[in-house]
Amino acid sequence: MLVVDDESRIREVVQYALEREGFRVHGAGDLREARFSMTQRTFDVIVLDVMLPDGDGLALCREIRQRQRTPILFLSAKGDEIDRILGLELGGDDYVTKPFSPRELVARVRAVLRRAEGSDERETEKRSRLTHGAIVIDLDRHLVLVRTEARAAGEVVTLTPTELGLLAALLERPGIVLSRHQLMKRAYAYDNLVTERTIDTHVRRVRAKLRPFGIDPIVTVHGVGYRAYDPADPSRTEDGADTP
Repeated sequence: MLVVDDESRIREVVQYALEREGFRVHGAGDLREARFSMTQRTFDVIVLDVMLPDGDGLALCREIRQRQRTPILFLSAKGDEIDRILGLELGGDDYVTKPFSPRELVARVRAVLRRAEGSDERETEKRSRLTHGAIVIDLDRHLVLVRTEARAAGEVVTLTPTELGLLAALLERPGIVLSRHQLMKRAYAYDNLVTERTIDTHVRRVRAKLRPFGIDPIVTVHGVGYRAYDPADPSRTEDGADTP
């Protein structure tokens, strides 16, 4: 696990809390050190400060998302809603504001790990492969494909573990409306720390990643939640283009 924060005291607190729970932790004080660390080893989770002395943690998040799905948990003194939404929009899986409870931080780290590793084995066995129109989700391999005319085998769509869990929760029951609360329970498994606004942010990101393929399977049911359109229902209305 990589913890990136320019305040040595915070790194020590986070490292102590995580190591006490059995995690192996490597620290970095700036972007340069973090980038070097990522060339030397792989990490299961990255805890990333937003404001660093040599740049912006959001920029590092963008870099990481271009090549890997490693769960990212932002840690920042910037607690405004717009900052949290921006962090999630750029591919973060969660956002914790300073000052924070070490116990809550550990709980959130465990939650993003569960989503990344597919800890609910019964659900994984039951839903190991989902097909919805041109979309194929392979949960065993954490892989989302969109079949196109150019590539019948499918083009890979890079989703974070959180985004994949949300999309799978909707696509496994096409036509069924799920409230934001239900999506939190289904897509996030054991994580009760997610907010309803976070769901909207992740829905927006999933739509943005699928729309280049001319696909938007998610329908907004205003005042209620979301559903996936049913491709087998000829009477459906494709209103998935609505914004959350």
